[in-house]
Amino acid sequence: MFNKRLLLVGLSVLLLSKTAYSQEENSVPQGVLTLDQVVEYALIQSPIVRQAQIDEEIGDRNIKSNLADWYPQITASAAGAYNIKLQQQIIGDQLITFGQKYNSNVLLQADQTLFNRDQLFASKTSKYYRQQLQKVIENAKINAVVDVSKAFYSILLSEEQIKILDQNLGRLEKQYKDAYSRFEAGLVDKTDYQRASIALTNVKSDRNRVANSFEAKYDYLKQLMGYPDSLNFTIDFDIQGAAGEIAGNASDPLILENRVEYQLLQTQQTLNEIQTSYERWNYLPELSAYYRYNWNYFNSSFTDLYKGAYPISSVGVNLSIPIFQGGKRIHRVKAAELQVDRGVIEIENLSNQIKTEYTSALADYNSSVYEWQLIRENMVMAEEVYNIIKMQYDEGIKAYVELVVAETDLQNAQINHINAFYQVLENKLDLEKALGTIN
Repeated sequence: MFNKRLLLVGLSVLLLSKTAYSQEENSVPQGVLTLDQVVEYALIQSPIVRQAQIDEEIGDRNIKSNLADWYPQITASAAGAYNIKLQQQIIGDQLITFGQKYNSNVLLQADQTLFNRDQLFASKTSKYYRQQLQKVIENAKINAVVDVSKAFYSILLSEEQIKILDQNLGRLEKQYKDAYSRFEAGLVDKTDYQRASIALTNVKSDRNRVANSFEAKYDYLKQLMGYPDSLNFTIDFDIQGAAGEIAGNASDPLILENRVEYQLLQTQQTLNEIQTSYERWNYLPELSAYYRYNWNYFNSSFTDLYKGAYPISSVGVNLSIPIFQGGKRIHRVKAAELQVDRGVIEIENLSNQIKTEYTSALADYNSSVYEWQLIRENMVMAEEVYNIIKMQYDEGIKAYVELVVAETDLQNAQINHINAFYQVLENKLDLEKALGTIN
């Protein structure tokens, strides 16, 4: 009977775990995913975003812990002792013994901070620390968007390369068959179909290399997204739409306040200024109130120790006034002021770095757009040249070697075009990051 119950419990646990696992799998997007869907998932499940969110929770708990000192602090303590030798004193001609062999006490104490510079500092800085934590999450999300998008583009680039290579394979296989047929008919020598075979083998090798990179690229994208290894998906992207959105010259102005790094540094500078005020508050007194209730127990017999209590209670205030600390406060104030000065320089340096990053990103973007447009024109021209030479070869006007050259030029132009296009997409991401406009 016991074994049957144990078996039923085990089956129930297994069923519940499988149900929970299937529900978790159902919440994960599968099938064909767009870039927006990939980014949306990464903004929730990406390891760097989740770590930043946990850091925010940890920071929020620390802030609440520091602010909790404003509330009453209630403690209880107890103690007991066995007096081996009791105090004695001669009064007149008599020897008087004071106390009992056993004594104990139970103390209940409540303390309330009324004025304390540490608590004032915690209250004034809590808002800015929370802002910092939120900006850290925002920065993690920006990096997740950039990294995931570039990994997405890398897969897309390989897919487009495969399409181009497949088109070339189709043409080369036909050319190989035609060249071999002409050789057998005695119209040409064997070098034509040998060249065709070499070109076909090279393209097959290139396609195999690109195809073998897919699994690693998908695994890398999954890693960045925080996507389960046990599930798979494919990607989809509107290339024509993206190409239509590419501007020749990006002219959005740089606004330093849009950069999350600049916002973080400004918040840190505010905290530096509050720290300076905090060090100056070191001259202020500290004031607190307390209430104590103490149960005292005395007896010469341990068994009767807690039969009678002798309680005492008190209420009062504590005032602590710092008078002299050997110049320590002066040095701490000066150090805090120097930290503010350092922060000014740090903000200025970051501003220059952001401007340089923006200038470089803008130059790279405009350069890649210009190069992509030139290569696109070159690709169109390569297609025209190939079609003309192919027609002339079929008519027996051109030699096969010229067709091979035209085929190679066309393939290189197509690969260069797709590489240039995705370089534009990556540079556009870098430019948006430099501008602080990534949503």
